[in-house]
Amino acid sequence: MSTMALEGLLNYLYGTLSPSSMRWVGEHLIEYAKKEQDERLRPYTMAELNARIDQAEANVAAGKTITHEESMRRWKERYDIHSRFLGLSS
Repeated sequence: MSTMALEGLLNYLYGTLSPSSMRWVGEHLIEYAKKEQDERLRPYTMAELNARIDQAEANVAAGKTITHEESMRRWKERYDIHSRFLGLSS
């Protein structure tokens, strides 16, 4: 979300919510953000790592692979990244 959109949202909330409601929303947003961050930063266990490796090896054995070029094409397409930013030729 852009800064301008966030500022618009804040201005709307400032004009709509009471101070106690703002505090309630703020506390819930902070708790949600902490939970999301903690879940994303959780390291993998050895069992999870081994399961991922086993799955990757099974995919290779089953022929479920793509070339590096196809992977890069999908990645650039998905994230709208141009070759010059990746140091690759077009």
